[in-house]
Amino acid sequence: MSERVLEVKDLCAGYTTTGVFGGKKYNEVIRNVSFHIDRGEILGLVGESGTGKSTLAKTVLGLLKPASGEVKNYTKAPQMIFQDPLSSLNPSFTIERILEEPLILRGVSSKAERVEKVKTAAKQVKLGSELLMAKPSELSGGQRQRVSIAAALLCEPGLIIADEPVSALDVTIEAQILDLLSELRREHGISFLFISHDLNVIYKICDRVIVMKDGRIVEEGVTRELFASPKQKYTKDLLNAAMEV
Repeated sequence: MSERVLEVKDLCAGYTTTGVFGGKKYNEVIRNVSFHIDRGEILGLVGESGTGKSTLAKTVLGLLKPASGEVKNYTKAPQMIFQDPLSSLNPSFTIERILEEPLILRGVSSKAERVEKVKTAAKQVKLGSELLMAKPSELSGGQRQRVSIAAALLCEPGLIIADEPVSALDVTIEAQILDLLSELRREHGISFLFISHDLNVIYKICDRVIVMKDGRIVEEGVTRELFASPKQKYTKDLLNAAMEV
């Protein structure tokens, strides 16, 4: 039996907004969502903009409290890889200092030990050691994404949420990053919730896929089977649109 790393049951979540006259209104975004991820699995999450993908990611990470339902993480604190790592990297720090930060937060007090762990993480993501003294603005988009992945690895997560991690990259670098994530899955058993609007990317890397529409899961299944024979019109429309690009 597969080892489960994440289980989401009947999850409902949203945001409370304050109106012009001070009244509060709850806007539900996620509605009765249930799914799971097993160890070493890459689960794809697709749907049009505004379907609730990012809200779901925030709830899984614990950044947003659910209105009802439950999220069970069976691994160490899950980490997140963003579409634009530049916005999450301190521009005044060197890459080495940025990568030391999660270790400092975890209580690794020895500078020598932190530097050694940073070098190991950089090697894992195939980031040249000569770049550790550079600042984020001096790196390419692909290199910055490798820094973001290395920072996640330093927290020793069992689950990484990747929110559109390759959408800002050109095709060649995109393929390299996808290969890297697949390699990390094979070598370290890391699981991924991979969010993307690009169904071609989902097809390349994901074992299973869930399709969201209006905050609900409307279809799910093994990626190749679902792509070959979608049951829902919404899924068919997404696939047809991807073929036209």
